[in-house]
Amino acid sequence: MRALALALSLMLPGAGHACEAALVLAMDVSGSVDPGEWRLQADGLAAALADREIREVLVQGQVALAVVQWSAMGQQALAIPWQRMLDGGAVARMADRVRQMPRAFPGSDTAVGEALAFSLAQFAAVPDCRRSIIDMSGDGDENTGFTTPAARRAAIAARVEVNGLAIEAMGLSITNYYRRWVITPGGFVETAQGHLDYARAIRTKMLRELAKPSS
Repeated sequence: MRALALALSLMLPGAGHACEAALVLAMDVSGSVDPGEWRLQADGLAAALADREIREVLVQGQVALAVVQWSAMGQQALAIPWQRMLDGGAVARMADRVRQMPRAFPGSDTAVGEALAFSLAQFAAVPDCRRSIIDMSGDGDENTGFTTPAARRAAIAARVEVNGLAIEAMGLSITNYYRRWVITPGGFVETAQGHLDYARAIRTKMLRELAKPSS
């Protein structure tokens, strides 16, 4: 019976393949993000997941994905729990879920540190993945709570990579904030020139962090 169970397990999609990375996509839904801009973020992420190169990287790495939405203190939600990208169908279903997911909060302050800490806590559910990564995307710096330094230190201690996607209206103020206060050593920031550029930026960012050579 044990031999039969082993044989059956090896026939399952993804069986025998380790999870290369667990990736939390943490999306800003604070008051600076209006309904149209929220739609651009959700549709942009869904479009990235539907991209052929992204799909291949996700399936090859058996990547686990989760989506977090965040705003003010106490306003963080696991909008889509962990999903394993075992095959192309799983990626397509994830893209559909992202496109259809409702906005978790109407929009308030911007508690970046709270969002980072909440995202960090989600990795307890995926201990088998070799790498743990948080994508922090947003269009504003922290204006409440001011817990980002502590949350960043906790991520470093837990060996979780934090990268940023800064959505800029003009200049590089959010990019520089993410570089200085949010990302972990070795991390990077991808800059989107407004929400219309979000789809390109999230695709570029995911390819860069998931396809990079193992250290």
